[in-house]
Amino acid sequence: MYAIIKTGGKQYTVTNGSTLLVEKIEGPADGTIELTEVLMIQDESGLRVGTPMLAGVKVIASIVEQTKGKKINGFTFKPKKSVSRRYGHRQQLTRIRISSIEV
Repeated sequence: MYAIIKTGGKQYTVTNGSTLLVEKIEGPADGTIELTEVLMIQDESGLRVGTPMLAGVKVIASIVEQTKGKKINGFTFKPKKSVSRRYGHRQQLTRIRISSIEV
């Protein structure tokens, strides 16, 4: 059984026991969350696709850790103007483990 969920503006394929890294979801480590934006599910009864979401289907996941992504360094430069700017960014991420897919 697998499902396609939407979180953080991205779509992920998940199965029971899978671990994935998503954009930050509020909650403590070892907490549980409920993902209700399920786009598609494949189970023993067949394939079901939502329009756009499936009603009554949810994915239960546990938060493994709150972490940060790789640092991105940026540089802006305008020639002949003596203007330059450096900046950096680290995306806040959450590692989750899928516990179950409930229909």
